[in-house]
Amino acid sequence: MTNSAEEELVASKTEGFRVGEKKTLEEYAKLDQEDESLNRWKASLGISSSPPLSVDPSDTRRCIIRSLGLEVEGRPDFIIDLTAPGELEKLKSKPFSIKEGSKFRMKATFKVQHDVLSGLKYLQIVKRKGMRVGKEEEMIGSYPPNTEEKPIYEKKFAQDEAPSGMLARGHYDAVSKFVDDDDHTHLKFEWSFDISKDWK
Repeated sequence: MTNSAEEELVASKTEGFRVGEKKTLEEYAKLDQEDESLNRWKASLGISSSPPLSVDPSDTRRCIIRSLGLEVEGRPDFIIDLTAPGELEKLKSKPFSIKEGSKFRMKATFKVQHDVLSGLKYLQIVKRKGMRVGKEEEMIGSYPPNTEEKPIYEKKFAQDEAPSGMLARGHYDAVSKFVDDDDHTHLKFEWSFDISKDWK
């Protein structure tokens, strides 16, 4: 990917916002235990007494994107299992087809381990014939490590609509990444799709 494309694939920043001091899960759990509103906030993050999932200590990843999916009303979901070898590489070489004008929603499943994940976002740049035709940014949120009670997270993105008309039909290339508030990239990949008159 070129440097200009890399520069385009950057999360927007809120003026004046600074990422807070990093704390461990135990520090969050013990933080101001008598503060009712803080306890509600911790509960909304899922910081609970449920036992954490056991993780391989040599696997230092904080977030593991396990699958990507495409939901289209009236059609079976299209799911890419990213835990299967070679699936990421297939995304670029084997484009999938979307019918023009159809409404769809992307979704992702992921696992958080070791520590709280702050401000996970999904970024996407779409190009056609080398020209940028779209940029999207979807806030996914902040999550504590998965527990036995909640072994996996799923996020459904905002609904989108495929372009339509003869000029919109054709091949598109995209670059996507999952990044957090610390600008740590958890997954980056290239993929492609075709907008067609009918489902294929």
